[in-house]
Order: sequence, then structure tokens, then C-alpha cells
Amino acid sequence: MSRPNLTTSIATRLVDLMRRSGLKEGAHVTEQWAADTLQVSRTPIRKAMLFLTEVGILTKIPNRGFFLARDAGTLTRPDLAGGEDAEQTAYFEIADDYVGGRFTGSFTTADISRRYRLTPRQTQRVLHRMEGEDLVRRRAGGRGWEFHQLLATPEAHDQNYRFRMIVEPAALLEPGFTVDPAAFAQHRRQQEALLRGDILLLPRAELFQVNASFHEMLVGCSGNPFLLDAVRRQNRLRRLIEYRHQVDRSRLAGQAREHLGLLDLVESGDLEEAAAFLREHLDKVRAIKTGIDRKD
Repeated sequence: MSRPNLTTSIATRLVDLMRRSGLKEGAHVTEQWAADTLQVSRTPIRKAMLFLTEVGILTKIPNRGFFLARDAGTLTRPDLAGGEDAEQTAYFEIADDYVGGRFTGSFTTADISRRYRLTPRQTQRVLHRMEGEDLVRRRAGGRGWEFHQLLATPEAHDQNYRFRMIVEPAALLEPGFTVDPAAFAQHRRQQEALLRGDILLLPRAELFQVNASFHEMLVGCSGNPFLLDAVRRQNRLRRLIEYRHQVDRSRLAGQAREHLGLLDLVESGDLEEAAAFLREHLDKVRAIKTGIDRKD
């Protein structure tokens, strides 16, 4: 399976260490203690602690060091830490194998049980979850399963983002666009919660849903159901490849801040600027996730 990048991985291990140590809000978390306990050198430890500061789990006081911003007991165990149950682990292994080109063609329930070491009941639950998320479907006649048409290459992912760069900014400029105050308030709370630790703590599926629903909410405010249907379809197509990217969470704080800035722009009434900001935001994320350079 894909693994977190070094910063995300060490940050996750450090959160787990602080929980197991029962640290309370305000506890001094030293680089040396973390490095010694996790048996990691201080340079990557410092990078991980700066990331935890960025997402609101630690605070950094000049000339004093890092301090815990909330009781460690409130930090639920991240799904990145290797503590997933068998079904959750298999779910992401299937996703990763499909995106990585190691799982092609149709398959049976028995194939999944054997390949991912699941009981028949566990396999049924995993497949029903994936079916409910429009990732897989039963083959005609009910004999076996197959994946829906999904994004599985960088080029397809790039085209998906380019499509969104056309549709989503245009939605903000629709004549029927109207801010939904309750929806804006809800999504503002969710993005702020990401910057208070949820970036690291939310399971991958929930983290994807928070950010996908943010974009769907904005497009939904256009009042144009065809635009909203198009964005929802793109989100379904990109779900699995996005799960792979979420094992590296070190860049997500910047994206959450940009989402909050976009809400500010829209609420100020400057929709032309908001549309340009959204297009730039999507292009920046596209380049990061696909590795295909931006063309200014």
C-alpha cells in the first residue's frame, strides 16, 4: 500500500506517543524527548512538530519550544498509524491496487476474500461499502463485480482537474448564484476544524468527503443543477486516486486556508475575484497531485 510521507508518518507516530503518555494541554513537548522515544533524528522530528503546529495540535513559543494545544486524550488515533481494522485496511488496499494498476478486470467475492485475507462476511461488507460509494458494481446477471470507470492515471486526474477549472469558477458567475449562509457557516467550521487537528486525525474517506462536499456546496449555490451534477460525478470518479494522495497530509493546511479565503471572497460579493481565486487554487492542487507542471 501507499504510505505516508516522512513528515506525515512521524507526526502520526508523535500524536500516538502523546496519547499513550497521557499528556495534558500545555505540556512541553521537546524535540529531544520525541527523537529519543521514537528513535528518529531531530531534523525530521522538528519538521513533524512544525506540521503539528500548522494543524493546531502543537503551539510553538519563541525561545521556549513546542507545547500541546489540547489534551492528548482528545486526539483520536489517526487511520494512518497502522491501527485500521481488517475491513478498513482491505478497503484501502483494494483502492491502492486498482489505482496502481495491480487489480484489473472483473472479480468475485471469493477473489477478494483470498487476496485480502478477509472472511466472506467481511468481504461482503467491504464490497457493499464500495458499491454504496459508486466505486464498484455487480456485473450484468449478478455474476461477479467490476469497477466503475474511475480515474487511475495522472493524465486522467489532470484532465479531471482541468474540467473542474472550467466548471467550478463558472458556477460562481452564474446569474442565479446565491450564498447559502447556513451551508457557508457549516463548511467554515469544518475547514477551521481541519486546522485544529482534523487534517491529521480524520479517516481518509471522511477527509475526502469534507473537501469534496465543500466544492459541491459552492457549485450548488449557483442554482444550476447541471453544473452540480457534473461536479458530483467528477468527485465520484476521483475518489480512489484522492485516497492515495491523502496518505501525505503535509500540504493540506494550505488548502484549508485557501478554502477559508475563498469563502471570505464569495461572502464579500466579489465573485469575479473569487472565481479567479478558485481557478488558481484548483490549478495549484492539480499540479501538486498529478506532477504535471502548470502552464501559465
